[in-house]
Amino acid sequence: MKVEAVLFGGVAVFFAGSATLYGVWSRWDPAGTAVLIIAFGMAAVVSVFCAIQYRRQGRRPQDRRDAEVAAAVGPLEFFPAHSPWPIVTAFGFTLAATGVVYGLWLFLIGMGILARGVLGMVFQFVTRGS
Repeated sequence: MKVEAVLFGGVAVFFAGSATLYGVWSRWDPAGTAVLIIAFGMAAVVSVFCAIQYRRQGRRPQDRRDAEVAAAVGPLEFFPAHSPWPIVTAFGFTLAATGVVYGLWLFLIGMGILARGVLGMVFQFVTRGS
């Protein structure tokens, strides 16, 4: 994950520089500058995520030259079969997207349900006391 963090960090730096240069040369065109700033933010989020995963888990078998193919075999993660949170998340996104058309009140309700669904998926198996 360290290599991925560095690569996406480089992409984030590129987009930050591009946003600055584009903003200055275009006299701060709001559309193009905003798109480049958002691209910088998304690349920075991926870079930070990869760096955090590298610090938590260390080097993966794919990162070591002396690793065997069998070292990478095993379950990736645990995916629960009966989790309600994907349905709650989908419903919240649907309401939020519909709220863009029909009104702010529906959008805010949808964002609240969407946030609860995402938090439910993230924290559904947090071990207590560790």
